[in-house]
Formats: sequence, C-alpha cells, structure tokens
Amino acid sequence: MSIAIASDHGGFELKEEIKKFLLEKGEELLDLGTNTDTAVDYPEYGMKVAEKVSRGEVEKGILICGTGIGMSIVANKFSGIRAALVTNEFMARMAKEHNNANILVLGGRVTDCDKSCRLVEIWLSTKFAGERHQRRLDKIKDVETKLGG
Repeated sequence: MSIAIASDHGGFELKEEIKKFLLEKGEELLDLGTNTDTAVDYPEYGMKVAEKVSRGEVEKGILICGTGIGMSIVANKFSGIRAALVTNEFMARMAKEHNNANILVLGGRVTDCDKSCRLVEIWLSTKFAGERHQRRLDKIKDVETKLGG
C-alpha cells in the first residue's frame, strides 16, 4: 500500500470523497477508519496512520478531522513523521517541496471537497526539493534523536 488514510467523525465525509478521488486516479489506499460519522476520538485514528508511516509500512498518509489540528498534533508525536496541516495550494506544495511532509492533514469542517482533492493532488505530485531543505530536516531529526523519538 502506498497511502494510509483515516479520519474521525468530523472528517469522515471528506475522507470518503478523497478515497473516491484517489481510487479513480489509481492510487493504492489503506483505509484505517473511522467508517461512520458517529463520534470517535481522533487520536486513535491519527495514531494508526502515523504508526504505519513511521514504520515504513506505507509511504505516506492522509489524516482528516474537523479542523486538522488534532490530527496534526498526534501524528507529529511519532518518529520520522512530518505531518502538515494545509489549507491552500501554496501550503500543499511547500509541505512536500520544502518539508517533505509524509502525512497530509486536512480539516473536514474547514475545507470543502473540491479544494481538498486539489490539495491532495498538489501534495502527491510535488517533489521534495532536497538541498538546503534536507539540511533543515536533518536538524529536526537530530532533535527527535536527542529527545528519544
């Protein structure tokens, strides 16, 4: 699998639409829930995706909650995760080009479906620029190592 996706109840509807969009593009997806709009705790679903990406079981992930804030917080607790909450096209491009974000985070209650699909498309198609940006990511990895992450 190349992409793991999950949401809480606040992102469920958007997750389902993004899944359709990605499957139509031929992407391999691993849906880690939730599977209804019944209230759940976002950390449970954020951890599932972040763990898979951190362990290298999938290449990248997409997380969706109401605002995207909670999912960003939980995902970035995992070693090697660079989860980026994006709300516009520039952020989607920079998340990959400069930060090599391996998890894209969206807000199901703040970004509509069409825009979200466009943000996903930009993030997936953008290449990491490397060079000075890699130096900066190496510094982040050093912090992770020092803190035992």
